[in-house]
Amino acid sequence: MRTGNEPVTARSALRTRLWLSVWGLVWATFGTAAFSLVGRPGWAAACGALWLVVTIDMAMIIRHIRQGPHYQPGRDVPPYRPPDGGPPHPGPPRHRHP
Repeated sequence: MRTGNEPVTARSALRTRLWLSVWGLVWATFGTAAFSLVGRPGWAAACGALWLVVTIDMAMIIRHIRQGPHYQPGRDVPPYRPPDGGPPHPGPPRHRHP
């Protein structure tokens, strides 16, 4: 059931994001090293920048995981309750006549 407040109560699969970040970190590290050895400083810098972004993202993910069930709910944490009253009920259809 959609309640209209999904952006406020959205939850992210943080452990999945963490493993995807680890995968990206491995490839960014490999790319930085490989392009440095081959003599492509532009591509090495791009991979290095990506490496930095992935590292910052991993730090944020780990921080959210450590903050507890508000950010990473387990099986025993119920979902957020929908707002009281629910979505407004539309009135009767209105017909426009020219």
